Amino acid sequence: MAQLQDQTPAARRPRASAKGEQTRARLLTAARELLAGDGEVPFTTRNVAARAGVTHGMCHYHFQTRTDLIVAVVEAIRPEWIDPLAEAAAGPGGFAERAERVIVLLSQPEAGDLSRLHSALHWFAVNDQPVREALAAEYRRWRACFTTLYAVLAEERGGAFDPAPLGEAAAAGTDGLAAFQSLDPAYDPAPALRALFAGLAASTAPAA
Repeated sequence: MAQLQDQTPAARRPRASAKGEQTRARLLTAARELLAGDGEVPFTTRNVAARAGVTHGMCHYHFQTRTDLIVAVVEAIRPEWIDPLAEAAAGPGGFAERAERVIVLLSQPEAGDLSRLHSALHWFAVNDQPVREALAAEYRRWRACFTTLYAVLAEERGGAFDPAPLGEAAAAGTDGLAAFQSLDPAYDPAPALRALFAGLAASTAPAA
């Protein structure tokens, strides 16, 4: 009996932890759905809790404020838009191969809910400093992927230039083309991306 009593609390803790993680995940999913929605249901912790099927108090147990919940959503979507780009830029091959891999990835239309979600996050960032800081940090990670790409070109050319400005320029151009694509799903940004990446690369070529 003593042995059973010693084991029971330890056996219960993982289940409680797993349940807590499941609840947190449900809240994040509900928050994302409301943020990417049509705005008919206001984004409040009470509405998020109701959509997730948990009590309002449980929502505040996992996220003390609405801001904490939004910041968690910002961080939770990283695997969907930053990690694939980072993998494409840091994968095997030289600059040309990596650049083409990045272009193919960026030419794919962004999922509708992700596009609407980004718009909502930007809207909240205007008046919410922690959200703005969290979103800015994610965009720094996103821009760093392009710097990684041009660092490969710099290495191929003997480290003759600083890759950061070219990476920033590529990121800015890509962001603009993504805006075109979000407004016109039929728009194919691949040709413009290839011209952008090639033009930036040509600007670093040694003078003849």
